[in-house]
Amino acid sequence: MKKKNNCIDSRINNNGDLLEERPANPSRRSLLKGAGLVGAAAVSTIATSHVIAADPASMNNNSNAVVPREALEALTAEEAETLAAICDCLIPSDEIGPGAREARAVHYIDKSLASHNSGARHNYSVGLNAINEFARKTRGKSFPELLLDQQNSILLAVQTNKISGFIPNGSGFFNMLRSHTIDGTFCDPYYGGNQDFVGWDMLRYPGIRLGASEADVAAGASLPPNHQSAYDHSTYTKLADNSLTDNEGGDGYA
Repeated sequence: MKKKNNCIDSRINNNGDLLEERPANPSRRSLLKGAGLVGAAAVSTIATSHVIAADPASMNNNSNAVVPREALEALTAEEAETLAAICDCLIPSDEIGPGAREARAVHYIDKSLASHNSGARHNYSVGLNAINEFARKTRGKSFPELLLDQQNSILLAVQTNKISGFIPNGSGFFNMLRSHTIDGTFCDPYYGGNQDFVGWDMLRYPGIRLGASEADVAAGASLPPNHQSAYDHSTYTKLADNSLTDNEGGDGYA
């Protein structure tokens, strides 16, 4: 039986246990589909504060599929595993298509924490550890080992500041996670996420084009995707090279 992609609300009783409720709210997937080409920006800014979608029954924690491992630049193996489970809750794979896991959102986040987003590295370390500690205390298992409904209820408790131990607080940490997961799913693949352009295909974004003919404009959303990164074009590559030269104190010319 397939699960409905309903949001999961939760509360915590006096013993620290999470009590789940399931109001009939629109799924994250429906929101993205309706947002069209501006979906990525819309999800990170409009009222999506309680959108934590449930995976379909075909994607569960008991899968025997072997997940390939790759070298990490900033995160530890345990942190990456926990973060992957969280990203999978936020943008899961379902009947509409692949999600954050297939897009390698964790790979994007890990690369960003080793470079331009290094200031958030400590927040991730503290926050991911707090989530795992709470999961072990209340469920007896680490977060990635829990059932999907249990994972979602914990994330919602984090989001609504019902769990302590985060920088600056639970909701702030959750919003950062959500924003970075969206970035990693829908960014230009050059930055490590959106593998095989799965995020752009989900939004029906046709890809980077240096020019558009009248026929292209007329085709609109039905324009076939070209599956090209901006950095597949020499113009953007040259701009990136010039920027690197400037930062290193060069003359700014390639």
